[in-house]
Amino acid sequence: MGDVSTDAETIERASHDASIFEMRPSVVVFPKNSQDIKALVRFVSEEKENNPALSLTARAAGTCMSGGPLTTSISVAFTKYMNAIGNTSGSRITAEPGAYYRDFEKKTISQNLLLPSFPASREMCAIGGMIANNAGGEKNIKYGKTERYVKRLWAVLSDGNEYEFAPLSERELEAKLHLPTFEGDVYRGVSSIVREHHAAIENARPHVSKNSAGYALWNVWNPDTKIFDLTKLFVGSQGTLGLITKAEFELVPVQKHSQMIILFLPSIDLLSELTSAILPHKPESFEAYDDHTLKLALKFFPSFARLLGLKNLFSFALHFLPELFLLLRGGLPKLILQAEFTGDDLGLVEETLRRLEKDIKPFGVRYRIAKSASDVLKYKLIRRESFNLLRNRIKDRHTAPFIDDFVVNPEKLEEFLPKLNEILSRYNLIYTIAGHMGDGNFHIIPLMNFHDPSERAIIPELSKKVYDLVFQYHGSTTGEHNDGLVRGPFLKQMFGEDVYRLFVETKRIFDPKNIFNPNKKIGVSMDYAFQFVRKD
Repeated sequence: MGDVSTDAETIERASHDASIFEMRPSVVVFPKNSQDIKALVRFVSEEKENNPALSLTARAAGTCMSGGPLTTSISVAFTKYMNAIGNTSGSRITAEPGAYYRDFEKKTISQNLLLPSFPASREMCAIGGMIANNAGGEKNIKYGKTERYVKRLWAVLSDGNEYEFAPLSERELEAKLHLPTFEGDVYRGVSSIVREHHAAIENARPHVSKNSAGYALWNVWNPDTKIFDLTKLFVGSQGTLGLITKAEFELVPVQKHSQMIILFLPSIDLLSELTSAILPHKPESFEAYDDHTLKLALKFFPSFARLLGLKNLFSFALHFLPELFLLLRGGLPKLILQAEFTGDDLGLVEETLRRLEKDIKPFGVRYRIAKSASDVLKYKLIRRESFNLLRNRIKDRHTAPFIDDFVVNPEKLEEFLPKLNEILSRYNLIYTIAGHMGDGNFHIIPLMNFHDPSERAIIPELSKKVYDLVFQYHGSTTGEHNDGLVRGPFLKQMFGEDVYRLFVETKRIFDPKNIFNPNKKIGVSMDYAFQFVRKD
């Protein structure tokens, strides 16, 4: 059997993720295997009538930015025991939800393979969270999100049994539909939803390149291929449909060569036009961050020196000489863009960059090309680690990710960004901006004093204004970080009443007693969520 803990330190650790919320679980359970999970589910199912507040909330590494793994009931923590990583078989590999991505990648890289949907928190996050949130990151523009790479998964459902889920042919689905069991009920229920409401579901599909909002009903059934795949529903469901015990991933080959162009923009005025010039060259990643993020990197550069493996500050200073010369010539840029190009043929990578240079020269922006692996890594780390620096180094204020992951189509940025800036200018906030330019996916992270009620009051007010604007441009509230507590209240507005009811019905089919992670994604109001905004 696994461990059960109610000590103060464990409870405190499980009370937070990387979000603005704090919820104290009544107990933290550390299961050792799927048998423990099944026993937990059966226990909660049997006791639910006597204790309606009883529930199970999965927790992996706790790096979620939406409050997804937080609960006032039972926290089910996976990283202690359920962290096994299988061996690669061809281009596939299995892993348990508690496996840290950094350990997972060490194993895949040794076979020259990669799960390319890793997020910026790659050094801290775990596989379960990547699945639960449908994680994406810097390589999304080329490779897509986690939903593309989960090929099979195993989960314990609300009847206390473990099931395997994988893509099914029409004949295989027909067999499932005839099962006189809870599994059959699940397949019959979901099949009915996606077939009978196919047009409405398709119309509700967000018109963006990445989305983690809602339940991905539009991905379950393909009427052309006749493939029915419930893994697409579990990915991004934040543990609200069942508890995942294992998953199998498809991996991609690692490209041999990588070079990066870094552009230093004096303002955001040229952002939309430069984006349009860069995207046709098909970068593997296309990232952006603002001057506040760069200042953090410069302020805390000893931390970056350690991340880069540099032994002393002198060698780190030498590493940044090109940037220092650029700053001396033109001052601190307002926005930094970095586009990475990869391939197995170095000549083709270099030719792509030469063509891109010709296309961007008319804009007159400063730029440089990073060719060495350490030079490329330097820029990646600035982008990846900015949020961690904010969390760990700014002591008098707290990171407040509540408008941190919205997505609009890149071609709309020229119209959208001035309107967004006008909204933000009404508030006296310190914030950083980073994002995935190729997807129009922005991460805006304010720094706030949660002791101040007036600052905490800004959160729901500013959230509504920003998301109202996002919806005007047919965007999504979340490209990667998911709904949880922070964006769950906006799902009905984003998808409409009819599709929202389909989400509610989906939850009911899998979880009729509301055992799994209640008040996340659906059934969460602004009043409920924001009572848990942390005060420290």
